Amino acid sequence: MRKLHPVKVGDCILDGRHIYIQSMLNTRSDDIAGSVAQAKALADAGCEIVRAAIPNKDAVALIPAIKEAVSIPLVADIHFDYKLALAAADAGIDKIRINPGNIGGMDRVRAVAQKCLQKKIPIRIGVNSGSVEKELLAKYGGPTPQAMVESALHHAELLEQCDFHDIVISIKSSDVQNMIACYRLAAERCDYPLHLGVTEAGTERMGLIKSAAGIGSLLCDGIGETIRVSLTADPVREIAAAQDILRAIGKRGGVQLVSCPTCGRTRIDLISAASRVEDALRGCEKDIKVAVMGCVVNGPGEAREADIGIAGGDGFAVLFRKGEVLRRVPEDEIVTALLEEVEKL
Repeated sequence: MRKLHPVKVGDCILDGRHIYIQSMLNTRSDDIAGSVAQAKALADAGCEIVRAAIPNKDAVALIPAIKEAVSIPLVADIHFDYKLALAAADAGIDKIRINPGNIGGMDRVRAVAQKCLQKKIPIRIGVNSGSVEKELLAKYGGPTPQAMVESALHHAELLEQCDFHDIVISIKSSDVQNMIACYRLAAERCDYPLHLGVTEAGTERMGLIKSAAGIGSLLCDGIGETIRVSLTADPVREIAAAQDILRAIGKRGGVQLVSCPTCGRTRIDLISAASRVEDALRGCEKDIKVAVMGCVVNGPGEAREADIGIAGGDGFAVLFRKGEVLRRVPEDEIVTALLEEVEKL
């Protein structure tokens, strides 16, 4: 585990002991009712930190409205205008996302830092390939991982000069390999918590694949304290995707579904059964492994670690627990019988 400077965001402590799931509202910033409704939906889905764009003074009204509706921390996403950061802090924001280098001179950076110190509000520095300074692009020949990390650490130094250290850093790229390289380099060079994400990852299918590869590999290396799976989709889908990534690498509990890809030995509609089981157990919080296997030749043996499972036969399946067969079940009762056994666990 990295040695970290812990940062508190609302009631969340970014110290490496828990990976927090984050998302961002995509409702219009002038739609307060719609933004509140979406914040509630995200919180209900398992979002632990939510971010909202604050593009102008009127959007500051989102902050008290959302904070009254949900208990999870709220982050203000601010670009260029330091006065919006000050207004967000006064409105009760839990964290500010800003690049100190693009809000003007040090007097403005100091004003934001002092306000956040006074209010005990952390600042997330967000860098991506489009925000790297021209001199760094020239120095490194483009938005390389070295350029992006140097940019992020330069922004952090501006805050450090103001005696401000409650900093979170994100260095996102739409290129998975660059994203991984950026965060690995940043983890070597600083002790600030890191917010992971593949930016502009794409639609739900490809975005999830890119995010799983990038975020998952870094988390397996012990890098990352908060994550966002960026999808061109309903933000609630980002939460489900993040939960699945964390569950897949053993960072979250809940049901782990094991199912085989099927082969010529399969004699039941396993694909449909597996999908129905997955849907039925999506909200189950039991830390169990459930197996849906295609045949009795490999099923109980390959999935012997499953707490409960089925293995298909010809028009039937055998129900098994920890590799031990319990009984035969007709094909049309497979899913029902399996779910009933899950209830008993």
